Amino acid sequence: MHKIEAQMLQAIHNKQDWKCANTQVSVTYFAHGDRILDRVNVFLHGSPIAQIRPDTVTICDCGYQTTTTKSRINAILRELCGASVYQKDHTWYGTAIEEVDWEIEPNSSHCFVRG
Repeated sequence: MHKIEAQMLQAIHNKQDWKCANTQVSVTYFAHGDRILDRVNVFLHGSPIAQIRPDTVTICDCGYQTTTTKSRINAILRELCGASVYQKDHTWYGTAIEEVDWEIEPNSSHCFVRG
């Protein structure tokens, strides 16, 4: 794992805003009834590549299926969901525990359960 990804994951776990080079973590708190909920967004070059909620992680390559995008997404998915994305023959695929691998179309969103 790259140093920047370790720092990114630390900011996610600590629910702290953070920015380094091309990667940014932004935390938002909002009221829902009598509860305060948090949402953590991760940006790469200003594009939202992950949204972390208490029970789920939603990822999107924002149309940039690059090595860096995949690396950042995988750091998040492996840490929070035990899942990952991989590339075969220029096509991205998602893989998760007890799931059949699926194709990830460019610029599409996919939701993973945290656990």
